[in-house]
Amino acid sequence: MLYHLLYPLHSSLSALNVFRYITVRSIGGAVTAFLLMLLLGPWFIKKLGQHQVGQVVRDDGPETHLAKQGVPTMGGVLILISITGSTLLWARLDNPLVWLMLFVSIFFGAIGGVDDLQKIKKKSSAGLSARGKLLFQVFGASVVGLFVLLHPAYDGQLSVPFLKNIQPDLSWFYVVFAIFVIVGSSNAVNLTDGLDGLAAGPTVVSASVYLVFSYLAGHVILADYLQIPYVQGAGELAIFCGAMVGACLGFLWFNAFPAQMFMGDVGSLALGGALGGVAIIIKQEILLAIVGGIFVMEAISVILQVGYFKISKGKRIFLMAPFHHHFEKKGWHESKVVVRFWIVSIILGLFAIATLKLR
Repeated sequence: MLYHLLYPLHSSLSALNVFRYITVRSIGGAVTAFLLMLLLGPWFIKKLGQHQVGQVVRDDGPETHLAKQGVPTMGGVLILISITGSTLLWARLDNPLVWLMLFVSIFFGAIGGVDDLQKIKKKSSAGLSARGKLLFQVFGASVVGLFVLLHPAYDGQLSVPFLKNIQPDLSWFYVVFAIFVIVGSSNAVNLTDGLDGLAAGPTVVSASVYLVFSYLAGHVILADYLQIPYVQGAGELAIFCGAMVGACLGFLWFNAFPAQMFMGDVGSLALGGALGGVAIIIKQEILLAIVGGIFVMEAISVILQVGYFKISKGKRIFLMAPFHHHFEKKGWHESKVVVRFWIVSIILGLFAIATLKLR
């Protein structure tokens, strides 16, 4: 919005020329989203408490989590408000990729919101049915997959980190692949959201990395030099990613141990869906498995645990899944688990950026 209002006046006031730069607007988006979270957070927490929108804790979870019962949840609503408001303020609104990402975030957030409300209403950790939730997620993800495949500027090719000359063409199967990436990412972040600050921290790292890749993918000269796919208009997604970074940092202000507010499924499903959506749109799909390694590890730990439990008729690989609960059961303090997972996430983020030059 600011671009459309102020940049046309740059001929009269040269200082307004800064609004043409994606880097400036990305920083503006991040700072705005952070400040929105910081300013609205106390009021939002108070309102959640007044309406008894509190966390429902699993009976079979770690004993230390019983104290979290009733802590205000659905903070993801404020995250979405901050991301959406900041993106609309700083991004170019004539870019369809921006609107597509806002759709993905809000749509997946709505799925999580309904799930959260069901849990609160039933006072149970069971919300929407797994089948119903998956059906809606597949629909939302298929919109992105079809957009990419049908848009004349895109194709069904994959970008493979380290092997930039190898770009397998999936053709129509790319839609199925896009659904897998986006739905998988959404659910993986949701599974990770089990400790104070655990999901928000790696999301900050992942969104920061995709901010860099979005900017590069939208710059024809840099994309050609780095041998990554050039995607016209992708640079504007750097503003969206910046808003994600700022909103999650602001959320961490209230979600750090001991948490005053949880994001709920409305936040985790939206953030995961957004990361998967950006990865698909800028053609850096496989990279998400690297930069989002923490999310991948958490999801795999659940799959292995459930699969082995059924095959072995009651035996377990981990003391408890998702993986972060395993360390809690081993006696690690919640904060130690979270900070060490953050450290791993940062290392993976740096490694993902290194793939720009590693071939």
